[in-house]
Amino acid sequence: MLQLDGVTVRFGQRTALDAVELTVGAHETVCVLGPSGSGKSTLLRVVAGLQPTAAGRVLLDGAEQTGVPVHRRGVGLMFQDHQLFPQRDVGGNVAFGLRMHSVPRPERDRRVTELLDLVGLPGAQRRAVAALSGGEQQRVALARALAPQPKLLMLDEPLGQLDRSLRERLVVELRELFGRLGTTVLAVTHDQGEAFALADRVVVMRDGRIAQVGTPLEVWQRPASEFVARFLGFDNVVTATVAGEAADTPWGKIPVPGGSPQGEHRLLVRPAGVRLVPQDEGLRCTVRARTFRGNHVAVLLDPEHGPQLEAECPLLTAPGVGETVGAAFDAADVVLLAGA
Repeated sequence: MLQLDGVTVRFGQRTALDAVELTVGAHETVCVLGPSGSGKSTLLRVVAGLQPTAAGRVLLDGAEQTGVPVHRRGVGLMFQDHQLFPQRDVGGNVAFGLRMHSVPRPERDRRVTELLDLVGLPGAQRRAVAALSGGEQQRVALARALAPQPKLLMLDEPLGQLDRSLRERLVVELRELFGRLGTTVLAVTHDQGEAFALADRVVVMRDGRIAQVGTPLEVWQRPASEFVARFLGFDNVVTATVAGEAADTPWGKIPVPGGSPQGEHRLLVRPAGVRLVPQDEGLRCTVRARTFRGNHVAVLLDPEHGPQLEAECPLLTAPGVGETVGAAFDAADVVLLAGA
């Protein structure tokens, strides 16, 4: 459905996108993640036709888009701030794109009714935009973007202004809705939880380049580099020398998955792979801090040698601050990282 072929964007001396290659399949939802300045919003603007390129091509359904204006690309856009028309009621907002495409009034009304039902706002046509909650405005913006039946729907921080509980509920509804409609979606978000819950594939960007592409499970379980690991919040990263099925690290010998490449690497131990055991059965550590994370407790450890470690513990068995424990390591949660 969408292909970016060597797309480059420059702002003066700064390269915002650097020869980016990306494909999005029909009916696929792809979420682009990255820190501020990584190029994710610029990528979205290029696809929409809002940002010219210095090099490369954008193809939609196999057709190159160079010179094609925004309104002729057949894409839908939904922004973080909704950008609803305050002078129009809900029905008028949803019908806007249909009016621009000269859809007859009876078909317009039918489509508006259908879309408001789909997004969970049945019968809301005559409601004023100002009277809607943030979540309701988000639903109206989504219905408006979907109304012209775009071949590609693009979302820019779609749930960024909503509170966490509402975001978590809406992201599940969005995934179900896109699956039911067969919509192709390209979304930009800074919220990892949102991206991992919504996407079929996740794209992590760094300095205008793609650092990793994969399913949410692939990216989460096997970050491709130290940058991706740290961006995802994993800080248990050290230099290690792998020999056989073990690695020498500042924390001592750690098991690694069978078939791991030998020699010196940067090594990640996911917090789930740090098991707390009696102090005489593992690396001796003092509990420095603990943080409640909903379904587990994140425990920060000061080992007797090596940098700090983070571990995940069940709620009922998490040790208290100041306690001495042992740390053991599970090979299944050890990842050898490529590059920086």
